[in-house]
Amino acid sequence: MGNAFHDGRLPVIYVRGFAGTGSAVNSAVDDPFYGFSQGSVHVRADGSGRARFHQFESPMLRLVADHQYEVPVHGDQLAFLNSVDAGSVNPASIWIHRFYDDAADTFGGDPENFSFEEAARDLFSMIKLVLEKTGAPKVFLVAHSMGGLICRSLLQRVIPESLADGDGIDPAAGAKYVARVFTYATPHGGIKFAVGFGLLERLRDATRLQGADIFGPDRMYDYLTPPALRGTLTRENFRATEMPGDGFPLHELFCLVGSNPEDYDVALGLSSKAVGARSDGLVQIDNAAVKGAVVAVVHRSHSGRYGIVNSEEGYQNLQRFLFGDLKVEVELVGFTVGKSYPPEVEFQLDVGLAIRGLPVLVHEQTAAHYCPVQIEHWKDGDPIDSPVPLLTTFLSSKAPRPLLNGKMVPRLRQALKLRLMSITEKDGHFFFADHLEQTEDWQDTLLVEIEPPSADRPLPKAWAAWNSTIPSALRDWSAGDEDLLKDSDPTPNRWQGFIPVPEVSRHLLGTNAGLRLTVTPRPLAP
Repeated sequence: MGNAFHDGRLPVIYVRGFAGTGSAVNSAVDDPFYGFSQGSVHVRADGSGRARFHQFESPMLRLVADHQYEVPVHGDQLAFLNSVDAGSVNPASIWIHRFYDDAADTFGGDPENFSFEEAARDLFSMIKLVLEKTGAPKVFLVAHSMGGLICRSLLQRVIPESLADGDGIDPAAGAKYVARVFTYATPHGGIKFAVGFGLLERLRDATRLQGADIFGPDRMYDYLTPPALRGTLTRENFRATEMPGDGFPLHELFCLVGSNPEDYDVALGLSSKAVGARSDGLVQIDNAAVKGAVVAVVHRSHSGRYGIVNSEEGYQNLQRFLFGDLKVEVELVGFTVGKSYPPEVEFQLDVGLAIRGLPVLVHEQTAAHYCPVQIEHWKDGDPIDSPVPLLTTFLSSKAPRPLLNGKMVPRLRQALKLRLMSITEKDGHFFFADHLEQTEDWQDTLLVEIEPPSADRPLPKAWAAWNSTIPSALRDWSAGDEDLLKDSDPTPNRWQGFIPVPEVSRHLLGTNAGLRLTVTPRPLAP
């Protein structure tokens, strides 16, 4: 049991979100797993947008079933950890950071006021205890909402301060204990409102209403910035969505962003109205990710029956980020959209990523959800000469694959759905004289198959074809030699291929327009 981490399974510690005070805290602590065991039966899977039944057990049960994790409880996880010998606990285990327990009044006695800083310090104590008892070198942190800010406080302030010595503070010290961090719907940039012209934020931060000032910039600066570094990291240049460049590695941080405010019914829907349509009902899309981190967007709300934690979309991104051994990056290259159009014509790209065997999209940015990819307009003398990142995803070469005709498919198949739309905007107003609503200028789907590396082949192989060039149904497509992509990057342990857009689309998209795929092995950092 003590060697589970050698196959990539490290202890998982879950950190829940904000509960406020009083009965909400009591409800939170009544759940043995602080919400990580909550499942759902709703999924948005059909083309009409109607909800369909889909039983999702919960992220915790899926980790148990899919990756053979254990959930040691024994009446009290912390008491159990303190009672066992070092190195005797299975590293493939799930632990709940129960930081709200002391603030509940259901255990008798006088409840303590919740302290954000204390929760971050206690998380560090728990990490050290879990590492001692499991023998694992590091942990995975998984967090929802405010829990992601607790994790950032741990990484940006608590651990660096705790390990500081005569040579000063090491901003990257947290990487000695934490391998990867996955956040669901965390307000990395704080919580702001689309109404009130800033008055609501100032009132919240001045009154510290139910402790919600932790989502304001002053408190965030305080718990994210060690005092020893404030001479250079000043309040004036503080940006909550930015982490120190020499700190915890951003490629090991994943931010899952929700784009469904309609189904967030907290406060009778007033929350979603206050933060606006471009949100998950509580956190605005622009504030839900750290700059430079890995990001995926899914059409889920902050919580509830369509909540982001208790969703198939959330789990699929979670397991691929934690255990995936292949990193896949997709970029637009050579797009010169708008070159022959006046500057008031704007182009937006809808993007959706489907993976064979899954009933959901693991990434979805659309104009309908107020988060399309904005395509830069070509300007004479200012060419678009840099790639536009579309998405990053992860694949596991060891994961079970679907069976077709009784045989396991040999390759990992994905479909990237692209839909380009244009609209005319002048002086901040849309013009519809030449507009055809819901009609795209271009759409296509790129099918990609990846054959993982093998013992005698250190790099993957990949095939790709556009839907518009495939005469059969997509499910019947069989990649041939003509679809094999050439590796154009001589860099060791790095595969890169280019897929030009179909010839009929090049007049609109660009003579040299296409997609660039980069696949790299992804070992756990020592």
